[in-house]
Amino acid sequence: MRLPDTISSERELDRLLTDPSEQLVDFIGSLSGILLILGAGGKMGPSLCVRARRAVKAAGSDVRVVAVSRFSDAGSRKDLERQGVETIACDLTDPRSVEKLPDAGNVIFLVGWKFGTAENPGRTWAVNTLTPSLVSRRYPSSRIVALSSGNVYPFTRPDDGGSTEADAVGPVGEYAWSCLGRERVFEHWSIANGTPIVLVRLNYAVELRYGVLVDIALRIRDGLPVDLSTGYLNCIWQGDANDVIIRSLDLAESPAALLNLTGPGIYDVRGLATRIGSRMDRPVVFSGEEAETALLNDASFAVSTFGEPRVDLRQVARWTADWVRRGGALLDKPTHFEVRDGKY
Repeated sequence: MRLPDTISSERELDRLLTDPSEQLVDFIGSLSGILLILGAGGKMGPSLCVRARRAVKAAGSDVRVVAVSRFSDAGSRKDLERQGVETIACDLTDPRSVEKLPDAGNVIFLVGWKFGTAENPGRTWAVNTLTPSLVSRRYPSSRIVALSSGNVYPFTRPDDGGSTEADAVGPVGEYAWSCLGRERVFEHWSIANGTPIVLVRLNYAVELRYGVLVDIALRIRDGLPVDLSTGYLNCIWQGDANDVIIRSLDLAESPAALLNLTGPGIYDVRGLATRIGSRMDRPVVFSGEEAETALLNDASFAVSTFGEPRVDLRQVARWTADWVRRGGALLDKPTHFEVRDGKY
């Protein structure tokens, strides 16, 4: 795949985000029946669905890609259907609605709730822990990929390379604890029913309309200081993340397996902001000092299993700087990656 120097439109962006790798096309070709994607209406879901559908088409497969969400935005649902993705409107917190979902041998679980936890923690716990139980009971014999978060780990020193799948968890704040609760529920049903599951701990997916790089670029554009209190991060192009999420069905097992998903490097916020500001031809102002620790994942296992991401983070930073400088469309959903007390 030849990457463009810059991305000029949402159409071009969406085409790039949904371009399946050859490995994904080969993997999709090995599946049959329905690939069910739950929580498909969020930030990552639509492009994941279309990427899967494009892989099905490229493989000459008859796999049905079925997206499930509340679909409060009718336009996004129609867009998925125009691209060959079947859709089902469903409240995944309602047991009766979940029971009516079609049988599927392969399930991708993208359901989650984060922002607003400080004001309504009960909702966060309900979405993040009750829904996994409903889905696990509905699909006891299916392979399940369940999206989790690197927030289940404690903060670590950058020099240590980030947390590995073998490291102890140490959530900070109610959201992070609810993410661990989601994992524990899936782990319970994986053992109880022998359900093959893989829990994917993601830190952070980025594209040009949202993500940590967009957050940094917007502060530079607006002349606001870039907070250095969380001075290090790792992240991955959303297209590459979605590719691995689908292919990680192959890792599902009982008891549930773990997979860290992020880019292979650890980046310092000061350096990223300086490069983005230079590309935008804008001065960069910083506030605070780098703490000794940050929320960091070690993705060595994912890289050794699925290969290096196709899109390097430095390329994404250049695209992001150009996109924000030109006034490209945004989702207006800040990540608050700088938060250290776990309150979202």
